[in-house]
Amino acid sequence: MDFSTRPPTIPPLRLPPESAPQRAVWCSWPGNPLTWPLNRSEALAEYAVLIRELSLRQQVELICPEGWREQAHALLTHAGALAEQITWHPWPLNDAWCRDHGPLFVHNPSGGLEVVDVPFNAWGGKFTPWQHDDDIASRVSEQRKLPFHRVPVFGEGGALEVNATGVLMTTESVWLNPNRNPDLTREKAEEIFAEFLGITETVWLPDGMEHDDTDGHIDTLARFVEESHVVVPVAAAGDPDAAVLNRNRDLLRERFTVSELPHPPAKPSRQFPDRRLPRSYANFLLINDAVLVPIYAEPDSDGRTLGILRDLFPHREIVPVLCTHLVEEGGAVHCLTMQEPMAY
Repeated sequence: MDFSTRPPTIPPLRLPPESAPQRAVWCSWPGNPLTWPLNRSEALAEYAVLIRELSLRQQVELICPEGWREQAHALLTHAGALAEQITWHPWPLNDAWCRDHGPLFVHNPSGGLEVVDVPFNAWGGKFTPWQHDDDIASRVSEQRKLPFHRVPVFGEGGALEVNATGVLMTTESVWLNPNRNPDLTREKAEEIFAEFLGITETVWLPDGMEHDDTDGHIDTLARFVEESHVVVPVAAAGDPDAAVLNRNRDLLRERFTVSELPHPPAKPSRQFPDRRLPRSYANFLLINDAVLVPIYAEPDSDGRTLGILRDLFPHREIVPVLCTHLVEEGGAVHCLTMQEPMAY
């Protein structure tokens, strides 16, 4: 992608933190049997519960092609989702990972919303096709009648974690990966983050968990609790991810106060038994007055995680969401959602 495609006059924009007040959460229904081939009925049931928990608390904008709507409606009704809280959008989809193919909603200097689109190539061309998913951000901007800006590099929303002062945490293994941006440097990436997202400082981690198709999304590695306070998963000695996770913790301690989350025990994928599932408790979603937390039917680490997050977010309801089958498809709560903040 040619950097000369960058629009010459973008007004100052700022990506707000996830903790900012939200109008809605966007989701993409996992209706494509080609991209969710295993444990399909169980994964769809878990996904419907995720939508229910969202709908009980705020507006849900659900992208779902018309041919999938009957099944989706039946599952959501069975799960107890609030129909009046769900707005349907019948746009074509390839997959369900709205965090990565959905829009980034940014504030302009007047407090209004604009859409920033990070071009999506399915995590470096790993899964084809992806064109319908890459079109989602522009469709949202048209539907919401918001100005639209397309970033001149490939990447995903799951690779961005910001605080209220414009500090970004991210990984080299995503943005500087040859499968996305073969000629991109840290310096050029930071210029783009500053121009399109209002980033004032970028804190880089080298990479992420083993066997993660995203190549190391930050939303499995480190999340902001407050402006100078982050929470990270830390694995016990002997865990396959211990070296990477513990190194990330030590690097972040140089800049932030760091709290630790457990790391779920290693568990192989059913589809690829030689690969570990990318389970992480850091893949939680902040919504208005609540935190939706992935759990994995691991009583010890699930329970300890929920207790830690209750202490870290004392003014938010902590809502566990079972993701044992969803994570077989590659992600959990945060990966499947994209928040839309309020204009102010």
